[in-house]
Amino acid sequence: MNHFPKLLSSQIGFDVAQTMLEGFDRHYRIFRDAAIHAKTLFEAGDWHGLQRLARDRIASYDDRVQECVHLLEDEYDAENIDSEVWQQIKLHYIGLLTTHRQPECAETFFNSVSCKILHRSYFNNDFIFVRPAISTEYIENDEPAAKPTYRAYYPGTDGLAATLERVVTNFQLDPPFEDLTRDVACVVQSIREAFGVFDEAPNFQIHVLSSLFYRNKAAYIVGRIINGDALLPFAVPLRHVKPGVLALDTVLLKREQLLIIFSFSHSYFLVDMEVPSAYVEFLRTVMPAKPKAEIYTSVGLQKQGKNLFYRDLLHHLKHSSDRFIVAPGIKGLVMLVFTLPSFPYVFKLIKDNFPPPKETTRAQIQQKYLLVKRHDRLGRMADTLEYSSVALPLARLDETLLRELEKEVPSLIEYDGDNLVIRHMYIERRMIPLNLFLQNGNDDDIEHGIKEYGNAVKELIQANIFPGDMLYKNFGVTRHGRVVFYDYDEIEYLTDCNVRAVPAPRNEEDEMSDEPWYPVGPHDIFPETYGTFLLGDPRVRRSFMRHHADLFEPELWQRYKDFLLKGELPDFFPYDQNVRFCVRYPERFAETTDAEANEPNVRVA
Repeated sequence: MNHFPKLLSSQIGFDVAQTMLEGFDRHYRIFRDAAIHAKTLFEAGDWHGLQRLARDRIASYDDRVQECVHLLEDEYDAENIDSEVWQQIKLHYIGLLTTHRQPECAETFFNSVSCKILHRSYFNNDFIFVRPAISTEYIENDEPAAKPTYRAYYPGTDGLAATLERVVTNFQLDPPFEDLTRDVACVVQSIREAFGVFDEAPNFQIHVLSSLFYRNKAAYIVGRIINGDALLPFAVPLRHVKPGVLALDTVLLKREQLLIIFSFSHSYFLVDMEVPSAYVEFLRTVMPAKPKAEIYTSVGLQKQGKNLFYRDLLHHLKHSSDRFIVAPGIKGLVMLVFTLPSFPYVFKLIKDNFPPPKETTRAQIQQKYLLVKRHDRLGRMADTLEYSSVALPLARLDETLLRELEKEVPSLIEYDGDNLVIRHMYIERRMIPLNLFLQNGNDDDIEHGIKEYGNAVKELIQANIFPGDMLYKNFGVTRHGRVVFYDYDEIEYLTDCNVRAVPAPRNEEDEMSDEPWYPVGPHDIFPETYGTFLLGDPRVRRSFMRHHADLFEPELWQRYKDFLLKGELPDFFPYDQNVRFCVRYPERFAETTDAEANEPNVRVA
């Protein structure tokens, strides 16, 4: 009789654990179904459908977590489960994961659900997975019909060209290729130009991940070439050259090119993975410097990436001693930004009050960040990690920063012993603010920075994003030299904006006035006026007018808006247009496709 309560609590612990795992399994089925459906949409050229699918998949995780929380509250009165039982829940959950194929993601789902129910005092390894409990090494799908993580090909038997053609056709895409033999010949020529004629070692082979990576209007084949001790990464983007006809657009053979297409400024890929940890391990062999957190995020498992990032942050804090400081650069009116010099990220908090001319609310700003999270970022908008109840050691906060926090965000901070708890924050990759890059740069730096800035703005507005505040301080320069937008509190859809030309002044008073002499609506934009705050530096002016003078012409903005209102979506390329086969080997491509001829002049990354 005395053991009955323990037996009962153990049964409750097991039932709760099983319910949580069933919630995760439902989430991951939906996640995989989206990636499988992406293939159908890509084949059909349904680009709007692919955009909706990507948006819905991002929202799906939080929906499944909330479903699970409600179920646990209704069935088990989860908020009143005591700490001893909650420890049993975690132990039972670990037992259920021993043969699971996505244990690391299931642990993260457990954390997401638990943190919705438990008080912050429970956020330790006794109750949630602060550290992973299940190894992800060598997990394989042992079902007979299951496809392996990657396929191995041996060109020594059939030759490189025939092998590469088989690599492509094994994905069994429905649309025909315009000329696959031609495209494969371009791949072979590119490999030889990059690496010369190399001796084939006994282990010469090609490994290709078994699923395609879908994003925007492309599907990517990702793999590696192994020859002796050499491991060479590659990615091959597949595109529609006309409706219902495919081609290999190029082959990317440099590690830096792969780092860019998998970067934090791009939207997440849609890719079907039975064993996600195996995909991540493969990708780390071709991008060894890229953190696991960023790879998980780039393949669509952003919550797993967020979990790993937080573990990396805790680990870094234990093995460093520098202090968090106010981030260098011009202070924003809406966000308080700080950083840890030894850690390449910035921490952003929405201020409690916004001085004029800002007219916004915390809720509206959070909606803008959510919009960016779900929009196609095109390599031009930084991804953000959103956290609640983050405890930072007080001893690691610079005194100036602490006073700034107390002044600007008192509603978001709470002192808890030796820690400062921040109730809500965004974390982004740290970049060099473009205004500082231009201010401190030489002529070549300014030329590069302005050219990139203009390309970034043009790509954003082609993707239906009006940045709002276009000052250089709201853009950053990445370690790859790309300019990326990161201040989202004023963004709007371009299609919601009224593009206007500045009316001619009516008289001399109008001409001399510091204020507009014409009515300005809340969604009116006047591109002709942007030069006032963008062209103050003569060196900047020279570069800007050389490369992007058309940004001050309302006609450019209206043309892109009209294109979007027709339901059209332009192509975007996360690689230089000069590496595209149609540009690099023009003799092999005699005609311009109808699709290219009918689209506006799209800048490439």
